[in-house]
Amino acid sequence: MEYKNIIIKIEDSIAFLIISRPKALNALNSDVLSELECALYDLENNNDVKCIIITGDGDKAFVAGADIKEMLGMDAIAAAAFAKKGHRIIRFIRKMQKPVIAAVNGYALGGGFELALACDIIYASENAKLGFPEVTLGIMPGFGGTQNLVRVCGEKVANELIFTGKMISAVRAKELNVVCEVLKDKDSLMEKALETAKKIAFNSPKGVAFAKNAILTGVNMNLSEALDYESTLFGLLFNTEDQKEGMSAFVEKRKAEFKGK
Repeated sequence: MEYKNIIIKIEDSIAFLIISRPKALNALNSDVLSELECALYDLENNNDVKCIIITGDGDKAFVAGADIKEMLGMDAIAAAAFAKKGHRIIRFIRKMQKPVIAAVNGYALGGGFELALACDIIYASENAKLGFPEVTLGIMPGFGGTQNLVRVCGEKVANELIFTGKMISAVRAKELNVVCEVLKDKDSLMEKALETAKKIAFNSPKGVAFAKNAILTGVNMNLSEALDYESTLFGLLFNTEDQKEGMSAFVEKRKAEFKGK
């Protein structure tokens, strides 16, 4: 598929998904969402890709939010459909076997913040600003923000950020455990994201996928159920070629060559 609003680059098993509407600060409209959905599906099913980095084109914004000009003319039915389209993408990222890293440069507001929260790891540049300004527009977060933020930093902090609509700095986001690390500028940000992606790509795709599954599924279980689930996945990995290759390579003191099988 030929994309008009996103750029896909694949280098050494790492896919870069760049949202590219710089004149609109990479805002998400229906066309962007459709392209994102297709691109993520293709990358998930591309055996040559082991990790995905999502970022925004330019230095000003990761994604400045959903496209307000498009939303202005929506009625209740159209708005709900728009939200559900966003939810499909958020759910898909969460369920992908491949890890997804958000490299947040500049503004990550509304739908942009929600997109970042869906990713497995978030890095941010010092100029990043994150927040949910929806209430200042007469609406509320609609791409999972009310549910995913509270699971990251707790009800009270989520309430404050969502009810006030204020933006926070990358440093404050790190203090709240939203961001893993704050980098000086976009070049440093992308270097860090790529460094982490390469480390992930070196490891067993099966091991990484099962670990992601255990974390995301287990967090919604009680501890006893989550531990049972973890042990089941742990055991299933011993039926994979990756497990045999990884342990054999360790014993034989050589580099493992994982095939994701």
